[in-house]
Amino acid sequence: MRFLPHTDADIRAMLNAVGVAEIDGLFADVPPELRARAQLEIGPGLSELDVRARLETLAARNPGAQQLCFAGAGAYPHFLPAIVDQVLQRAEFYSAYTPYQPEVSQGTLQAIFEFQSLVAMLLDMEVANASMYDGASATAEAVLMALRSSPKRSRVVLSRALHPQYREVVRTYTRGAGDVQLVEAPLNGDGRTDGEWLARNVNEASAAVVVGYPNFFGVIENLADIAALTHECGALLVTATTEPVALGILEPPGAAGADIAVAEGQSLGIPMSYGGPGVGLFATRAAYLRTMPGRLVGEATDGAGRRGYVLTLATREQHIRREKATSNICTNQGLMTLAVTVYLCTVGKAGFRDVAAANIAAAHRAASRLVDTGTWRLQFGAPYFNEFVLTGAQAEARWQAAGQRGVLAGVPLRRWYPELPDSLLLCATEVHDAQAIQRLAEALCVGA
Repeated sequence: MRFLPHTDADIRAMLNAVGVAEIDGLFADVPPELRARAQLEIGPGLSELDVRARLETLAARNPGAQQLCFAGAGAYPHFLPAIVDQVLQRAEFYSAYTPYQPEVSQGTLQAIFEFQSLVAMLLDMEVANASMYDGASATAEAVLMALRSSPKRSRVVLSRALHPQYREVVRTYTRGAGDVQLVEAPLNGDGRTDGEWLARNVNEASAAVVVGYPNFFGVIENLADIAALTHECGALLVTATTEPVALGILEPPGAAGADIAVAEGQSLGIPMSYGGPGVGLFATRAAYLRTMPGRLVGEATDGAGRRGYVLTLATREQHIRREKATSNICTNQGLMTLAVTVYLCTVGKAGFRDVAAANIAAAHRAASRLVDTGTWRLQFGAPYFNEFVLTGAQAEARWQAAGQRGVLAGVPLRRWYPELPDSLLLCATEVHDAQAIQRLAEALCVGA
């Protein structure tokens, strides 16, 4: 039975308000030949199974549906355990919003608390928050936090190897934040941030140094050295991790000396979904707790000794006076934080390490296979995780030709890095087997 909430009178009133006579008039700007093709060829009386099979057949005609993806650059193809979606589909989670009333929100609050605990462990920090939109905005919030922590400093150093879209979001956030000076640190020839340049240019005016870990090119920065020279000048080290699976095998940012560590959580149980939604991971040292944005769920016991969860710290502008707020984020990524929590609990420590190892192996197999063809060479010599940069003649033409063959062969770097006009950034993960890598090599190495 269909439920139609609008009466004929309602529909007529709405059509009169927008100035059209019939509902079809709402689609007058769509060319008639396209409207004629818009009807699905589904006969009457089909079963749900038959309808689904028919729709899958139609979807398979879209070349993009069968495309093999080797693009990373901030969003990564990973295997998602079925249990993640199964938990997300529970009505008490997907219909919940903000847990203002702890007496009726214990499940949601506990899920957020567990998320914070897992993020703190993953990044090796003392405290983690919730409610960050994504990795890019979390990076910008970290910059603002560093500026709040050092109010007499106004200089922020951004590595050129930091994700270019993250850098752009930081510029947008700081545009209205007063006299903030953003300085870009150049690269070494091996794809890392230039440490000698940092030693000369990070000074007492610097509030923070921001680097990717791994960086945009998949290269693993030497965080310990960067942390040492950053702290020597009294600045804070901020790390931004676009691929948190790397932390299953790399030294975590906190152990390497980072003061604020942020990440994009998409790899941890969230599908790529055409670029969103994501979720920002944000953690810091306890000394900077009061300047941290977002919300913090805490665990306590009541008078009877029963465990309970509450919003311990919520310094967003919807909770306190705007001028006192540390962030204007006024929504909650609760469903995405739950996905991250379920994923990490499902794979566990050993499984997470295994996934990271599988990613390294797949990326190095893919890079070796492509270099062995003689068409491509590795652009950078530093260690990398599951992303790498290849350079070769007619790179963009070959990339486009690979797309015509159903292979999304990475991301051309020219638009973000003019100095790398013939380079592609490619990613391989645990979902790419030997057959997929062979298909990539064939698509990128035939004549463009």
